[in-house]
Amino acid sequence: MFSTLSFQSKSAFLKKTHETTSLDTHARIKIEAENIIGDKDMKPNRWVVVVIILYLWAPAAPAKNLPLMRISVENSDTHVQTTAVKRFADELAQKLQGRIDVQFFSNARLYRDKDIVQALGQGKVEMAVPGTWHIARFEPNVGIFLLPIFYGKPASANYTVLEGDVGKAINDRIEKRLQLKVVGRWIDLGHAHLFSMQKKIARHKDIEEMVVRVAGGVANKLRIEVFGGYPTVISWPDLPEYMRQGRVEAILTSYETVRSAKLWEKGIRYAFEDREYFPQYIPLVRMSFWRKCPPDVQQILTRTWEKHVDAARADAARAQSKAKQILIQNGVEIVVADAKEIETWRKRMLARIDDFISKMGVDAELVKRINHALWER
Repeated sequence: MFSTLSFQSKSAFLKKTHETTSLDTHARIKIEAENIIGDKDMKPNRWVVVVIILYLWAPAAPAKNLPLMRISVENSDTHVQTTAVKRFADELAQKLQGRIDVQFFSNARLYRDKDIVQALGQGKVEMAVPGTWHIARFEPNVGIFLLPIFYGKPASANYTVLEGDVGKAINDRIEKRLQLKVVGRWIDLGHAHLFSMQKKIARHKDIEEMVVRVAGGVANKLRIEVFGGYPTVISWPDLPEYMRQGRVEAILTSYETVRSAKLWEKGIRYAFEDREYFPQYIPLVRMSFWRKCPPDVQQILTRTWEKHVDAARADAARAQSKAKQILIQNGVEIVVADAKEIETWRKRMLARIDDFISKMGVDAELVKRINHALWER
């Protein structure tokens, strides 16, 4: 069939095929094809070979040979962190149109955050925004914000440290150890508190002998132990069954997380608002990808991220506040911990600070600098 095509038809087919393929790869094939076409003694079977090669290449190649930037988050489409990162990704895609193919993936469609560091290292993802609790597994100093120094403190305490010398040192260690670029300020989830089922926690002493679920983290376990409780790590998918069986009595999490899972339907009746710690998310780009980006692209990326940080933090705060009201509407009784009692228990934990530092594997010198930064406020 192909051998009976006219010269004009053959040329038109070559042109159309070439326009759907990447220029660098197929320009050489086209030149070779045109050389063959220019050969008056060309045999029909040689033309068939050329056309078949071009035809097979065309659908396999992208319309434009652009670098790919896959951005991954594990939360659902409606989660406050997902919506914040998507706004950033959409604007970045617009600004880098024709230069980088920006693709956004939510709901762990690529990877769960527990696996994201490995995926980034293997070149399977270019950017992710995992929670601090995941990164602390690889760089212990990220967990420094779970220390007793921050217990009961407002979000501004985290910001003060993060945006000073200690924050820069922690970001530098992430970059050096993990070969991941921290492209800007961290965004928020919101404070974690204690939520209980049958037993109301009205004060810290009520935590004694309670089995408390924690997502992980040495500091979280140590903190619950200081209160006299029994911390246990339970994966999120397994939690409802543990609650149903009465094998856990309280949960360390946030208002928004309880709301998203409607845990009042699983037995949550009380909340003890004591601001245990302040979970955040870190914007990370694979270092090998970052270094390949021209300086102006790097600048666009960091400036676009920065543009969205304050709004993302404000949205997270509103989401937690709204979630708290939804819990109240669904019968959850909330007790706000007494400020003086929080201070008393913080001092008790600080008396064991060396134990926290040792078991967490954090840098004692950084801890001293944190104390300095907070005292100067």
